[in-house]
Amino acid sequence: MIEPLDLKRYIRSIPDFPKPGIMFRDITPLLSTPPAFRAVIDRFADHFRERDVDTVLAAEARGFIFAAPLALELRARFIPVRKPGKLPFSKQSLQYALEYGTDSLEMHTDALSAGDRVLLVDDLLATGGTMEACLRLTERAGGTVVGCAFVIELDFLRGRRRLEPCEVFSLVRYPDET
Repeated sequence: MIEPLDLKRYIRSIPDFPKPGIMFRDITPLLSTPPAFRAVIDRFADHFRERDVDTVLAAEARGFIFAAPLALELRARFIPVRKPGKLPFSKQSLQYALEYGTDSLEMHTDALSAGDRVLLVDDLLATGGTMEACLRLTERAGGTVVGCAFVIELDFLRGRRRLEPCEVFSLVRYPDET
C-alpha cells in the first residue's frame, strides 16, 4: 500500500507576514507540486463523492483554485462568490463582520436554486467569517450545505464553531500558531 502524501510538507510557514505576530501558511509550494495539488482534489472528492453534491461554491480568490477542479471531479457546477463590484449580473449581497470592521460578498441571483446540494470550499479556515457568509448566501438562495472543505484549518482560531452544525472537513490542521 502506498503511504498517503503528507500535505503539510508542501505548506510553507512564513513568520510575521503580512504583519508581526502572524504565521502565514503559504500554499504556493503545494500548488506547484502536481502530486500534492492532485492529492488535495482527490481527498476532497473521495470524502464528498457520495453526498450528491450539485454545486461547489467558493469565495475568491484562493478558494477558486481548489473548488473549480473539485467541481469537475464531482461532476458538479462551480459557483464563484466575489467581492463587491466584480459580478456583472443581478446579484445578492451579504455584509459580514470582521475583527475590525465589515466586508461583503456577492453571488449571482440565478447561481443556486432551491434544493441545490452545495459544498463550500476554501484554502484556509481561520475565524470562519468568510465561509459563514458563503453559508448564509447559500441558505438565503434555498441551497442546502452538505459540508465545508478546507485545505488548512487553524484550530486555535476556532472557526469551525461559526459553521456549526455543518460538517467541517480539513486536510491539514494546525493546533497553534507555530
